[in-house]
Amino acid sequence: MATLSAPTATCLDASSLQELLGSPDGAVVVDVRTPGEYAGVHIEGTHNVPLEVVRQRPGDIVAALPGPVALLCGSGPRSEEAARVLSAHGAADVRVIDGGIRAWEAQGGEVVQGRGTWAMERQVRLVAGSLVVGGVLASVAVPKAKWLAAGIGGGLVFSAVTNTCGMARVLGLLPYNRRAPGFDADAAISALRSR
Repeated sequence: MATLSAPTATCLDASSLQELLGSPDGAVVVDVRTPGEYAGVHIEGTHNVPLEVVRQRPGDIVAALPGPVALLCGSGPRSEEAARVLSAHGAADVRVIDGGIRAWEAQGGEVVQGRGTWAMERQVRLVAGSLVVGGVLASVAVPKAKWLAAGIGGGLVFSAVTNTCGMARVLGLLPYNRRAPGFDADAAISALRSR
């Protein structure tokens, strides 16, 4: 994937999010996690427009924004990517909530609990850990299986160094992450206009 060069987004701490949510003139707050993650836990007053939709329809999203936008995800990397995409497509005032919903919860911020999927980072830890353990156990019978564990470890190092996560991108495409009852990308984008 080509890297988009765009202006850097303003980074806000989680405590600034309360001000944005309480102000009628504040930024639209967009949660870019998957619909399944959003259904599991979210902050009241935020809009769910998944990163996948941001990647596919940045022009539509920028056109729907009535003003500044603040982006939120689980811990930060997805909202940073969304900020780069939207800035590259003309969004003038893009902000990123540093630390995402995890930082919000750590500061005692209220969330709406529902039934959804696990957070993406938790899913990645489960899959990566399972593949490493599976590779090590399988290497008892098939010595070359140890390379599976080595490959996953190398991928995790690459993920940390580049602040990207290919496994999260793949897991985000699975049906249970992409779908939440009633999620409609067109409706989610339209809702940005009517905040």
